[in-house]
Amino acid sequence: QVQLVESGGGLVQAGGSLRLSCAASGRTFSAYEMGWFRQAPGKDRTIVARIIWNGDGTAYADSVKGRFVISRDNAKGTVYLQMNSLKPEDTAVYLCAARSTRYSTYDYWGQGTQVTVSS
Repeated sequence: QVQLVESGGGLVQAGGSLRLSCAASGRTFSAYEMGWFRQAPGKDRTIVARIIWNGDGTAYADSVKGRFVISRDNAKGTVYLQMNSLKPEDTAVYLCAARSTRYSTYDYWGQGTQVTVSS
C-alpha cells in the first residue's frame, strides 16, 4: 500500500510558475513509477508526465513539453512537477499516482491539488 499526498497548488497568473510536490508513504517509494495527471471540470483525466523508478526516464504530454519538468527524490519519497509558463488551459486538479511497472495500471492515487491559472 502507498499513500500519496499532493501539495503546492494555487492561483497564479498566466506566464507564472508553480511547483507541485507529492509525498509518498508506505511501501518502498523507489520501487514505483510515478505519474502526474490532471483533470479539468467536465473533462477526462489525462496524464501530464511520468518518471521511472530511478528518475532516468521521463515522458510528457505534448501540451506541456518544454514547460513542465517532472523529477523525484527517492530519499525523500517525493515526486515533483515544476510548471513554468503556465497558461489558463493548465487550470485543473493535479493528481499524482503510482504503479509497479510501466505495464501495470496506476493503482495508487492522491487526492489532488487545485491549480488555477488566470489570464
